[in-house]
Amino acid sequence: MAPLPGAELVRRPLQLYRYLLRCCRQLPTKGVQEHYRHAVRQSFRVHSDEDNPERIQQIIKRAIEDADWIMNKYKKQN
Repeated sequence: MAPLPGAELVRRPLQLYRYLLRCCRQLPTKGVQEHYRHAVRQSFRVHSDEDNPERIQQIIKRAIEDADWIMNKYKKQN
């Protein structure tokens, strides 16, 4: 599973949220999808009060890297 197209266009938190949920839909089983969907929601709740633009960009970059790693992890298992 390659990263979804459009990762390079993610600039704002809502765009990241939508991108990560689309990634979750690509995962193999319902249980895995629900697990990562829950993790995405929790992360957004934790970071919802972040207002430093530089820190927001760091979070976005790291979240996309993590999503790519997870997608590759499940690609190798299948």
